Amino acid sequence: MSYQPPVREHLFLLRDVLQIEKYANLPGFADAPLDLVEQILTEAAKFSAEVLAPLNAVGDKHGCTWNPDGSVTTPPGFKEAYKQFVEGGWPALGADPAFGGQGLPAVIAMASNEMSSSANMAFSMYPGLTHGAYSAIHAGGSDEQKALYLPKLASGQWGGTMNLTEPQCGTDLGLIRTKAAPAGDGSYRISGQKIWISSGEHDLAENIIHLVLARIEGAPGGTRGISLFIVPKFLPDADGNPGARNQVSCLGLEEKMGIHGNATCVMSHEAATGWLIGEENRGLAIMFVMMNEARLGVGMQGLAQGEAAYQAAAQFAKERLQGRSLTGPKNPDGPADSILVHPDVRRMLMDARAVLEAGRAFIFWTALHADLAQSDPDEGVRQKGEDYMALLTPVLKSYLTERGFQVASDAMQVHGGSGFTEHFPASQYLRDSRITLIYEGTNGVQALDLVGRKLPANGGRAVSAFMAEIDAFVAAHTADAAMKPFADGLAGAKAQLQEATLWLMQNGFANPDNAIAGSSDYLRLFGLTGLAYMWALMAKAANDKIAAGDADPFYANKLTVGRYFLERVLPDAGAALAKVKTGAETVMALPAEAF
Repeated sequence: MSYQPPVREHLFLLRDVLQIEKYANLPGFADAPLDLVEQILTEAAKFSAEVLAPLNAVGDKHGCTWNPDGSVTTPPGFKEAYKQFVEGGWPALGADPAFGGQGLPAVIAMASNEMSSSANMAFSMYPGLTHGAYSAIHAGGSDEQKALYLPKLASGQWGGTMNLTEPQCGTDLGLIRTKAAPAGDGSYRISGQKIWISSGEHDLAENIIHLVLARIEGAPGGTRGISLFIVPKFLPDADGNPGARNQVSCLGLEEKMGIHGNATCVMSHEAATGWLIGEENRGLAIMFVMMNEARLGVGMQGLAQGEAAYQAAAQFAKERLQGRSLTGPKNPDGPADSILVHPDVRRMLMDARAVLEAGRAFIFWTALHADLAQSDPDEGVRQKGEDYMALLTPVLKSYLTERGFQVASDAMQVHGGSGFTEHFPASQYLRDSRITLIYEGTNGVQALDLVGRKLPANGGRAVSAFMAEIDAFVAAHTADAAMKPFADGLAGAKAQLQEATLWLMQNGFANPDNAIAGSSDYLRLFGLTGLAYMWALMAKAANDKIAAGDADPFYANKLTVGRYFLERVLPDAGAALAKVKTGAETVMALPAEAF
């Protein structure tokens, strides 16, 4: 069985948990009644399952081809699939109607993107990077730049990238050497080399719009002197169509562990023509619009690859006959029972479901707050949405990619020796998912960002609001017998998160290494608390359906998986708290020469 998009899960979250119909008075939501949302997701599922999923292994085996003229050929079938993708209007789903987009809420676009990423992560990166470029120009571009570039990026007619990393710098962007020299006509000449540029060159779109970080001559050193530029592959002519070839080229492709179907390029800018976006030396502020969106997208990728890997493992476990159940044969007419009867196989599959189902809820819930931050008339709601997006982006990026990779690893384990061969998809899911822990800021960097910047921002306003929301939910549902296990589990996780937060505040000031040494464990504790909240929300929705007489086993199964989470996954929060409170002493004790 190939990948089957979880439309039923999506609709449960959108309709019953998030109750998006409550926001029908807001822009975007007004044009997205649930019957239309169901149609959109059903069609997205069909495209993902029937067009993209069959190309996943093709992309992995064939990869991209760099040609001597600097062009790149994508794997067989990708170009035709991209043409269908554009013709179907999928790139424009969440884009601004003022520039040709459909204007649907981000949470709907997130659901569609999850399906395409599960079906074919390497393919989905091409439109994903394009939407990131669209968002950066939408946030910081001039009216002329928006009018020229946004309609073609929103439609997918043109592709987009972000050019940040250089051979000498990745995380530390202050070390950037790429230069921008004013040309005297309002444009600049961009010179420098960029590496690891996803979708940097390909044959899918008629033009590629590179967003390039560079330093204008005479600019301050470090991150204070970085500007952002639009550098098209083909310079737009007077009519806005691709004209002369710009001096930007692909020097080669990286040999990678996974995502072979996406072109990861070394890009050369040789006095290439570019145009400044926003103000001089303020490029990082605009680029972070794209980077933050990309980080949420990467968290979704971790979830998506975990979902696809889980599905493959569950199907394999049902079909693979090995041994007998210790409680007696479950397949007495066959030579053996399926491996699904074995508790350790069940443990790996249940771990996957417990994390993936809540992880999906967490990222959808956060995407909904992103929508509210943009469109709700209440200033307090908008502020809360912005605060939650800032606070939770590093949590979702890091925690969901870490757990998604673990699910992919466990899925290979379920497959046994078969998973280690290329006859089954487990190997590709494991290889493809590994990059998600690294790119768009490594998970360690996300943890530092959470502890060092996001927690103390605005006097801790965001984390205080998050904890207060949890407290209010627990208080409202702890007396409900059906909800008590979920309310108690959530209350316990929140108390541990609060204890860890206070410990970091008290001990980080005295020795910053104390906060840094425990930052990754703190982020995991935060992630577990978020998942506990999502399970409580899902349990409430499922219990309400059951109380109303709905006999669909979906809801009872949801509660069963939720109880598994409480008993078998959430206890990890205690271990994370204990690690946070050990501080930095043993982490930093060994002298450097001993490594």
